[in-house]
Amino acid sequence: MDFIINSIMSITWQQLVMWGIGGLLIFLAIKFDFEPSLLLPMGFGAIIVNLPFSGAINQDGAEGIIEWLYNIGIAASEALPIILFIGIGAMIDFGPLLSNPKMFLFGAAAQFGIFFAIAVAALLGFDLKDAASIGIIGAADGPTAIFVSKELGSDYVGAITVAAYSYMSLVPIVLPFAIKLVTTKKERLIKMKYNPKSVSRTTRILFPIFVTVIAGIVAPASVSLVGFLMFGNLIRECGRLDSLSKTAQSELANLITILLGITISFSMRAEQFVRVETILIMVIGLVAFVMDAIGGVLFAKFLNLFLKTKVNPMIGAAGISAFPMASRVVHKLGLKEDNQNFLLMHAAGTNVAGQIASVVAGGIVLTLVKGMI
Repeated sequence: MDFIINSIMSITWQQLVMWGIGGLLIFLAIKFDFEPSLLLPMGFGAIIVNLPFSGAINQDGAEGIIEWLYNIGIAASEALPIILFIGIGAMIDFGPLLSNPKMFLFGAAAQFGIFFAIAVAALLGFDLKDAASIGIIGAADGPTAIFVSKELGSDYVGAITVAAYSYMSLVPIVLPFAIKLVTTKKERLIKMKYNPKSVSRTTRILFPIFVTVIAGIVAPASVSLVGFLMFGNLIRECGRLDSLSKTAQSELANLITILLGITISFSMRAEQFVRVETILIMVIGLVAFVMDAIGGVLFAKFLNLFLKTKVNPMIGAAGISAFPMASRVVHKLGLKEDNQNFLLMHAAGTNVAGQIASVVAGGIVLTLVKGMI
């Protein structure tokens, strides 16, 4: 009885706040289908790690299961977010991008929000490693955000992860807002013909190999991320490992996502999470997402100044890494403006380009920041 009383008396208001946040994440996952495979385990984990004397963190003086998973799967080598990229790579069809390589430019332009957010975070007083980690929320890529923030030793891994995945689930709301902010109805009505060029199997096989080599030369710190992403895609495209490809897309990706969600909750302990900086991180993360989309759209509008055949600037917003949600949102917005305006394949090409660009951008940020601290 004394132990129960001590447990109750040791509960802090910060822990109660974290129970509320955990419950909110679970509610959003179930009620609104916001990234349920990750927000639900993350929310439940946030409750577990904030219970008084939680055995998930400390078990009779030894590491609890969640702390052990965190130390092995994230702290030691960022293994969980990196392995998840195998599954993501196996899901991606680079065909729309390979048949229209200029979409690479839109994917790169849509990373503007990363660097804008880094500057904002630095101006608000965050040190360089934390500012860079916060900026990566703009990659719209949860695993990359976890990898970079942990690699740089940020104190805000939990808040950054929650922001990254929360805003990924809000893409259907954020993208239309950002697009309409910087486009006219006339621009949104621009139709684009889709004349896909056939992409040979050899090209599909060589592409992930070449991307890995080039990314390794340009941004060595991105090799583990790009390499595992492209390895997953090579499994998909080689034509000899169909069963492994399906396993990577489903069982592997689902299992790692669940483990990642429950594991990252270790960094959501009340003493680390409940502070003013968390609110700032959420705001900066939202700004990063919006600026990503705006950057891609403005780049498309700039190109239109020199193109005879105009591109619909909305496809620039699909360059964020949220795959395949971003391309679907842009396509639906195009149909809403004109039910004969089919932008899906153009947006898909930009979207997969953004997947590569976000990982490379993460590697570039890592390389630059590590050289400065």
